[in-house]
Amino acid sequence: MSAHLDLHTLNAIASDVVWQGPDRRNGARHIWFLNAAFDRISADVALKRIAERPAKKPFAFVVTPNVDHLVRLQGESVLARLYAQAWLTVCDSRVLELIAELSGEDVDVTTGSDLTQALFDEVIDPREPVVVIGGDQGVIDGLRARYGLTDIRWHQPPMGLKSNPDAIAECAAFVAANPARFSFLCVGSPQQELVAEACLERGDCIGVGLCVGASLDFLSGKARRAPKWMQNLRLEWMFRLIEEPRRMWKRYLVDGLKVMALWWRWRRARTRLHDLEQDLLGRG
Repeated sequence: MSAHLDLHTLNAIASDVVWQGPDRRNGARHIWFLNAAFDRISADVALKRIAERPAKKPFAFVVTPNVDHLVRLQGESVLARLYAQAWLTVCDSRVLELIAELSGEDVDVTTGSDLTQALFDEVIDPREPVVVIGGDQGVIDGLRARYGLTDIRWHQPPMGLKSNPDAIAECAAFVAANPARFSFLCVGSPQQELVAEACLERGDCIGVGLCVGASLDFLSGKARRAPKWMQNLRLEWMFRLIEEPRRMWKRYLVDGLKVMALWWRWRRARTRLHDLEQDLLGRG
């Protein structure tokens, strides 16, 4: 029984939702932990892989799961389907990194905000086209002012995107009509992943789509990000809760705690799988 098969089976045992359709997450390049399969790459390697991908290759997208996403993956088959199609999956949570460490697993953290900033700081030419789905005029103006961008292609979809397939199709059509090396999909999860899937299904989109939530809010100055010392202490969630208590209290104080139950189930499943493996070896 291979290590990859062990971990994949473990997640099948521990999860309520296991996607049975097409899945890009094969082989030893992923580590399965809780409900997600993370790429085994550092932040620097993730940035390099994205930056060096040929601009005219068919569309592929990056997802950045955090604790909230993993909790929702328990019961949302839609999110499981979307994550299975991602070209790159990187961990967006230092809390999740800590839980993995306590479990003896090595999950590298590449937050969506850090990845987005690195792309703008080190990779994106101010003159090249950049597609943005989501945000508002203040975000676009802030990005232009900070980075001197001269060719932002911006589409602002309506509210309720998750339940509006026509609006999702319009987002994908906008990406197709505005070919760019990078398309930043910033409409929250799972809306941004639904847009990415629609881009894949069209077949005429190119470049890399980055599902990075509020990352452009931080870069543009619309929202404040936690100071480095809080990030290093894995307290960025607390800063966001203090900044936006009405919007964030349920995510962090109610839904976020559900990850502990998910972790307990995962550890229990790992023990069961280990016992099964030992039993099979004993019979052999």
